[in-house]
Amino acid sequence: MDFSTLPPRLQAIFAPILQDKESLLPVEGVNPVLSTARHLEDALEEEHLSLSDVTSLVQTLRDSAFLHRARRLHRYVGGTEDATTTSRLAAVAQRVMAALPEPTPDAFQAAVSPVRFAAVFTAHPTFAVSNPVYTALADCASEAVLPDVAPFFETHRRDEPPTLEEEFTLATQAILRARDAMDQLNSALLETARAHWPDAWASIIPRPVIATSWVGYDTDGRTDIGWWDTLRLRLRMKLFQLDRLDQQISATGLSVPALTDRLHQAIACVKAQISATPTGPDAEDVARFAEYLVNNHAGALLNADDLADALDAAVQNAPPATRLPLAVARAGFMAHGLALAHTHVRLNATQIHNFVRQKLDIPDDPASPSHRRALLDRLNEGLETVQPVPVDFGALMSDPSTAGRLMMTVAQITKHIDNKTPVRFLIAETETGYTLLAALWTALHFGVADNVEISPLFETEEALSNGDRIVEEALRSPTWRAYVQRTGRISFQFGYSDSGRYVGQLAATYLIERLRLKIHDQLVRWNLQDVTVIFFDTHGESIGRGAHPFRMAGRLSYLSPRHVRAEFARTGIACREETAFQGGDGYLLFGTPALAGATLATIAENLFNPLHQEGDPVYEQPVFSADFFSSISEGMQALVEDPGYAALLGAFGPALIDRTGSRPPARQSAESATSTRLTHPSQLRAIPNNAILQQLGWCANTLQGLGAAVRRHPETFEIFNTSSPRFHRALDFARHALTCSDDRVLQSVINLLDPSYWLDRATVESKVPRRAAFLTLMHDLEKLNLSADLRTMFRRIQADHLALREAWEDAPHGAPLNRALHAIRIALIERIWILACRIPFFMPRGGFNRDMMMQQILRLEIPAVLKEMVHIFPSGTVASNLDFHEPRGPREQGIYEREHREIFIPMQQMFALLREISVGVMHDIGAFG
Repeated sequence: MDFSTLPPRLQAIFAPILQDKESLLPVEGVNPVLSTARHLEDALEEEHLSLSDVTSLVQTLRDSAFLHRARRLHRYVGGTEDATTTSRLAAVAQRVMAALPEPTPDAFQAAVSPVRFAAVFTAHPTFAVSNPVYTALADCASEAVLPDVAPFFETHRRDEPPTLEEEFTLATQAILRARDAMDQLNSALLETARAHWPDAWASIIPRPVIATSWVGYDTDGRTDIGWWDTLRLRLRMKLFQLDRLDQQISATGLSVPALTDRLHQAIACVKAQISATPTGPDAEDVARFAEYLVNNHAGALLNADDLADALDAAVQNAPPATRLPLAVARAGFMAHGLALAHTHVRLNATQIHNFVRQKLDIPDDPASPSHRRALLDRLNEGLETVQPVPVDFGALMSDPSTAGRLMMTVAQITKHIDNKTPVRFLIAETETGYTLLAALWTALHFGVADNVEISPLFETEEALSNGDRIVEEALRSPTWRAYVQRTGRISFQFGYSDSGRYVGQLAATYLIERLRLKIHDQLVRWNLQDVTVIFFDTHGESIGRGAHPFRMAGRLSYLSPRHVRAEFARTGIACREETAFQGGDGYLLFGTPALAGATLATIAENLFNPLHQEGDPVYEQPVFSADFFSSISEGMQALVEDPGYAALLGAFGPALIDRTGSRPPARQSAESATSTRLTHPSQLRAIPNNAILQQLGWCANTLQGLGAAVRRHPETFEIFNTSSPRFHRALDFARHALTCSDDRVLQSVINLLDPSYWLDRATVESKVPRRAAFLTLMHDLEKLNLSADLRTMFRRIQADHLALREAWEDAPHGAPLNRALHAIRIALIERIWILACRIPFFMPRGGFNRDMMMQQILRLEIPAVLKEMVHIFPSGTVASNLDFHEPRGPREQGIYEREHREIFIPMQQMFALLREISVGVMHDIGAFG
């Protein structure tokens, strides 16, 4: 952003933050961010600036951040030129060929047929901007020459949170582009094989990368997904897959009636099943749906293998010109089974515990260490005697438990939609092996154990630190070991958003890497080297959620370090990596064909890179690594327990961000994050928690504790920072966080909430109305009673930051654009609060009084307040000119027009602008949360 293009009066206002290059508070003098905000608010008060002027300024800054984000996205995937992507994929195929132990078709097939990587499309609450803006962002990032001017939108905000249907549509569009990119990779592999074995290549079916999805199937924390929704969307995924194969065959121009007739029959049958899917638990509708689903197995296809022979024959008999595209279509179809993407379902560990407790009459709490061994013994007894029960839709309708309904839904999918492709069963907040055994008992109870991949989600500090014990508790069970050996897979999921916000993002990733190695040791101990280990990282797209901020290649290397991969390769344990692409932000990486192709090329390059062990001091000096990351964890955990931290997050932070998904921002209720005081960060969900930190100008979940860790080992830190690729890559998170954070912004926010700040302003204010407003705000802020805790918390953050700056001299600083956005928002918050002091006296209405109004306004719950104001101060009454058969009385029109014009409408406009600024900050950082 070139601030020199702004009008001179605005350049003068922004001079303090443009001239200041440091990111530490000045020892003397004023805070430049707060000073700029004060100048802006004064200019609005004196009408030297209009709200329209500020709106245009915000849009300019927002669009500059938008272009910055587009350029970053373009670089992130290594460029988006089609020719470059094609060349990269061809190089990958040549690398595969060169690495073969012997140059034969069978060896090539062995190298490319196992699934090595899955892109998981999720619908976490990250649809932070409107769909047209996401489209424009992807289009700009895909240009060979990036534009200098952003496409203009009045607002980048969504009109409302996305519905389930909208999430599903956006996900499938991204998945389709991902599948096209996977076809490009498979085409490059097959072309290379064809060049080496012209007579034998057509039998090779590559599937190194697949797509998976939990959109429509993830019921953890959501109440808007019924089992009927899951089945309807799963059937649609089946239809998309069948349609895709039909279109690919049609594009070749070949006539293969033995294949297409069968395919068209299945398409018609699945369409009928979708039409019959109920929209709720109405018994008659469900019975009619059951008839379509259960009695049409033959027509609808139940297994991709049913078309395998016909596909093989079509490929072998096709003319040379069409054989390759047909072989590519076959590869994509066989890799994904009867769905556009593999299926993940998810729920919480507590829901599994509740189900098994009722079924096996186990009253004790699995979280209690004193009961754990007895509970495990009791559950193992149940595993030895469990017998499967029949599952029909009547049973599904009558089961009151979330876990029972979900497992029966999986049973219906595997019986009536696709009986071969396994369904991943993810369990959030797994902290004991009991959870895994309980999930297995449930799967055995409903007869689907061999069709599900039970996967714990390790996300809490307890789970990450003791995950090997959790795995060992499960592996001690003969039934669990038999299940793992029978299915040939064992799955693990790692959460970055929750773990990062509790122990710090850098420490969380260290714990995850260490846990991977401990899992390796457990598998060796139990002689399970012959199973495939699946590691699914559910990070998001930003620093707060664990995705590497600078390059897609760095992201993949960061999540799956070469050291860990080499350790698994040394003992012959096959590993499959899975990576989450969350919501609108994640879908951007597949937002256009060009972006999808470049993303896939980066994934393929990472998969087939040789695993040469590189010397890295971070592994050679494990004592330093353990101490360094433990220091970060201790610092972050102390901050989390600081009352001021909860006060900071809950004061007005939730009001700064729009709802970006279907899950409520608070864990207990949609209102508890804003309508009542937040007492602990755990009351918020991870992504809103992280997003609020971004909007308050300090990415604590990435930075806190780092100063203490560096201060303990300043010399070693500097050596590792310059000589350890692994350590340097971890610090990239801190580098990016520092460019998006500024302690002066955070101090400005804390000043706003400090009664002393407003008392000081009242003391020097000469205008009586302004002085009265400042004193009113002082008194109302005293009732919130946040200041002491906030000041204590800020000293904790500031001391750690100072330690970091002293030891890391070349650490990055924040950028003027980010500071400017925060300064404008602080000015607007002040303006909203001052306008609120001008609201006339009113009598309480339905329990709503002036004191409640001011408390809500200080928490920036502006829409709720304005809704009340419409009733208390009605405006726009229509005066009738009809004859009422008496002398005509005066017609009052708009008795409260002035209050609406001068107070309520500006407050509404400024609140909308606050959230528009939030989008600008999000663009500048690169993602939401």
